[in-house]
Amino acid sequence: MTDRPASWRMPTPKRPGPSAAAPDAPLPAEYWEAVLKDPRAEATGAEMRQRRLSEMQRHVLRVSCRRCERTVEIQTADAVRLYGGNAVWKDVAQRLLDNTCQQRTGRH
Repeated sequence: MTDRPASWRMPTPKRPGPSAAAPDAPLPAEYWEAVLKDPRAEATGAEMRQRRLSEMQRHVLRVSCRRCERTVEIQTADAVRLYGGNAVWKDVAQRLLDNTCQQRTGRH
C-alpha cells in the first residue's frame, strides 16, 4: 500500500464549458435552407432506387453490399453507357453487387 490519498486515484470532476446555444433552442433558418438545398435531400432512398439512370444527377453512384460490406462506385456516364439510360438504378446496383460480392449465399 502507498501513503497517497484517495483523491490521487479519482479524477476531479470537469466543469462544463459555456455552450454556443441551448440544446432546446431552434435551429436558424439559414441551416434549414442549406439542408433543403442539398441534392441529397431531394429524394428518399426508395425513390432514388426506382429512378432511371438518365434521371440521376449525381456524378458518382455508390452501392454497398450488406453481406460482405464491399462498396462499388461507378460514374453515372459509365453506367448509362454500359446499361442504358432507361435502366433502373436498383437493377444496375444489384448487378454490380452480384458481380463483386465475396460472400455468396445459397439462395443466389
